Amino acid sequence: MSTLRFATRLNSFASNPQAEWPELNGKPSVLQMAARAAKVDGLTDLDLNYPDHVGEKPSGLAAKLQDMGLAINGFAMRYYTNPAFKIGAFTNPDEKVRREAIDLTKAGIDAARDAGSNLMTIWLGQDGFDYAFQADYDRLWQHEIDGIREVCEHDPECLVSIEYKPNEPRSYSLLPDCATTLLAIKEAGCANLGVTLDFAHVLYADEQPAFAAAMIARHSRVLGVHLNDGYAKRDDGLMVGAVHSIQTIELLRQIRRDGYDGAIYFDTFPDMTGLDPVHECEVNIKTVKRMLDVVDRLEQDNRLAGAIDRQDAVSAQAILQETMLGASAQ
Repeated sequence: MSTLRFATRLNSFASNPQAEWPELNGKPSVLQMAARAAKVDGLTDLDLNYPDHVGEKPSGLAAKLQDMGLAINGFAMRYYTNPAFKIGAFTNPDEKVRREAIDLTKAGIDAARDAGSNLMTIWLGQDGFDYAFQADYDRLWQHEIDGIREVCEHDPECLVSIEYKPNEPRSYSLLPDCATTLLAIKEAGCANLGVTLDFAHVLYADEQPAFAAAMIARHSRVLGVHLNDGYAKRDDGLMVGAVHSIQTIELLRQIRRDGYDGAIYFDTFPDMTGLDPVHECEVNIKTVKRMLDVVDRLEQDNRLAGAIDRQDAVSAQAILQETMLGASAQ
């Protein structure tokens, strides 16, 4: 994280479209949303959904974004083009549909590479089940591993990152948490495979974000960090630090210690309630910078290392609160 890069969810910039495009009928285009995102002070990158956002030659789209001052951090797969994907992409019971999902992912990887990126995020939210006796779990799992392995082997120089999530749209996701995802990565056995940590997903998987990051660094690697916040019941997509400031700071400390050097990506949903997406993104960037300043000061405080060594929670909290809020008045 020596050179800070900030990326964001492009669809956020469709929020409150009348304020930006009073004459617009329908949804804004990819380039319209990107031009709005380019107004954000401090934003360096965008992530693009595939195939949703790639309606032209990827290298040409990348050049247009570069003219706006934005780079492409990576692509993220979306499996909506075929209604049959609703009951599975890599795990669909129909072999032809599974093949379509895998081939679509390979095409997405090729597009990402043509756009100058070497990161593909796969969120396999459709791969799961909703009812007892709906699926042969062993077969479902094997299809998932086979699909992941095949897309990784398609281009070994492209990083493939699994973004796990407990549920939605399926009642039970096949890759719901850190441990299960790490097991899948171990079985797939591909050197270019890793994990994207989405803060809100981790929370409602009932995990401590920094602990999840530490386990991933131990057994694989963190390839993406999606910051947002929520109340740990669903994917709220709230602004960074809105609910779990301390856990966010601890996560930033952990990934810095583990050598993460990718972009910090904001997977927030200002469009859900019509917030100003430019202002929202700017505040997220400033929040992360302030939090990283707290991390710097904590790392220089030998008292914290001692408290952690003793597992002295009271002293650690006192040091953290003093660093965040200042010394109390005497």
